[in-house]
Amino acid sequence: MAKSEAHPVLPQVVIVGRPNVGKSTLFNRIAGRRRALVGNEPGMTRDRLYAKAEWLGKPFEVVDTGGMIPAHRDLIASEIFRHAWKAIEEAASIVLVVDGREGAVPLDEDLAQRLRRTGKPLVLAVNKADTPAHAALAADFARLGIQNIFSVSAEHGLGVDGLLDCLTAAFPHQPPEQEQAGDSSSLPQSSFSVEPRAPRKSENREKREENSPPSTISVAIIGRPNVGKSTLLNRLLGEERAMVTPVAGTTRDAVDAEIERDGARFRFIDTAGIRRKGKTKLHAEKLSVLQARRRLQRTDVALVVLDATEGVTALDSHIAGYAHQSGRSVIIVVNKWDAVEKGPAKAQQFAAVIRRRMKYLDYAPVVFLSALAGQRLGQLWGRIGQVTEARWKRVSTSEMNAFLRTVHLDRVPSPARRPLRIYYLTQAGVAPPTFVAFTHRGGPLHFSVQRFLENRIRERFGFLGAPVVIKCRPRP
Repeated sequence: MAKSEAHPVLPQVVIVGRPNVGKSTLFNRIAGRRRALVGNEPGMTRDRLYAKAEWLGKPFEVVDTGGMIPAHRDLIASEIFRHAWKAIEEAASIVLVVDGREGAVPLDEDLAQRLRRTGKPLVLAVNKADTPAHAALAADFARLGIQNIFSVSAEHGLGVDGLLDCLTAAFPHQPPEQEQAGDSSSLPQSSFSVEPRAPRKSENREKREENSPPSTISVAIIGRPNVGKSTLLNRLLGEERAMVTPVAGTTRDAVDAEIERDGARFRFIDTAGIRRKGKTKLHAEKLSVLQARRRLQRTDVALVVLDATEGVTALDSHIAGYAHQSGRSVIIVVNKWDAVEKGPAKAQQFAAVIRRRMKYLDYAPVVFLSALAGQRLGQLWGRIGQVTEARWKRVSTSEMNAFLRTVHLDRVPSPARRPLRIYYLTQAGVAPPTFVAFTHRGGPLHFSVQRFLENRIRERFGFLGAPVVIKCRPRP
């Protein structure tokens, strides 16, 4: 599971500081996109967030961390500090962010002292210096003992160029051959202040359908709070990447990380636990749920995680509906299976409940595992490979029409006056597999006919885990 030589390790710029000083705003500014959640509530960021960036031809990785409070007794706060310190240990450069309007506080002094002891290149960013008058406040922070001090406004991008010059001074330039090849992992020079336009859905679809599956398969881990999503991410990666606590709702930002396995590259995205709208109180939680659903739309495969000790809940079915409606390929993961009292048909009984309550996901395979104990992860890896292959599978028009001749549509009950006649059937797209049926009339197929045809297609060609889309067109 080591990183591929084709993906060299980049130097890391780690952003640290106490809560609510603007670390995530600076992270988003440098990354060139709105990657981290930003708000007025303290503790918006908890896990380490990574993003690739580039400054004046020097590629690097920028890391956002949660607000650090040393020696705090709260479980969440202590875990945030521990994860932030892991990032500091791996850093090439560190930027300590402080609030210029509040001035230096004892917690800033404590963090500065701890960071100086690391001996790593350290820069102080006095944030929220939105006007020349605010910029003068940086003098108050000289007593923190950090030589390189910059007044910045992360929100407006003021002073960030000088900060990046200092942070990346010792970083190597990108090799010329990578520049000529157009390395897609880096951002254009000086792009930190402009958020690039996101490709339209139709553009993404056209690019993907012209080629084979993407070089990196994106897999989202979704589910309600406290079902073990972050534990599963850490186990799949083989490292403690996401913060895990017994507190429901620990994850807020979507945490993603890449890994290579058996020659294939995967990007796993651990999303925040999705609650029902009425149960989501804090602004941070509402943003987390919105981000989770947005990230789901940009992935190839969704792992819908259930808690075996609690059974299939109404909220599980609701979240699974999001995955089905998004058009992603789906795998249902029953976690904490080691904590369930086993019987000769326990798995079959549990799977039957899933099929009954999630009828729309009858195409999704079910995997029983324990993320904490690391049991049956090999089976999950195998299923991810299978559903990915099925998502991009193509069937020739000749095969489809040979199959169509074996289907007896006249046996399907339909409210139409005349039986449906399908003249020919062709696959129009992949991801998800999309078919067009040319008939003697226009309009959508009746539900019973569409269901019958979809089931016959699956029986003949598979498409495990992938939703099958069938569109109807009148014969020209």
